Amino acid sequence: MRLIFMIAVLAAGLLYTFYAFNTLNFLSASGRLGPGFFPQILGLGIVSMTLISVITEARRMRATTNYFAAPADAFPGSALLIICMSVLYLIGLRLFGAIPGSIVFLLAMFWMISRGKPILNTVIAVMAPVLIYLLFRQLLSASMPEGLIPLPF
Repeated sequence: MRLIFMIAVLAAGLLYTFYAFNTLNFLSASGRLGPGFFPQILGLGIVSMTLISVITEARRMRATTNYFAAPADAFPGSALLIICMSVLYLIGLRLFGAIPGSIVFLLAMFWMISRGKPILNTVIAVMAPVLIYLLFRQLLSASMPEGLIPLPF
């Protein structure tokens, strides 16, 4: 089951990387780092690290005689939920832009992972995208994905 999960993550990483390279520019028109800089590097990192994990797991699987005797909860439903939420995040980025899409995604992820600290989760979910925006947009003069639906902020 771990190998199947890693292959699924690899497929999602390949789709993410394909999206990053085909829709986002590495450099802006002025020659500065563009909106595709970080997603393209991140996508390549996801694909390479997951590929290494798939190869390592396949080797471990070959060395183990009773590999498929895994417990029933080896692939929890939460992993599938995280994959679906990540795909929805990509759609949200396209529709609403970087900051609102990231805030909603992080709120949903924190709600799923750590329900006991709603105030801290909310502060982090709001502050992280805002700080990333300030870093990339203001400090590095790199553009951030803007949504198709115009928002008032």
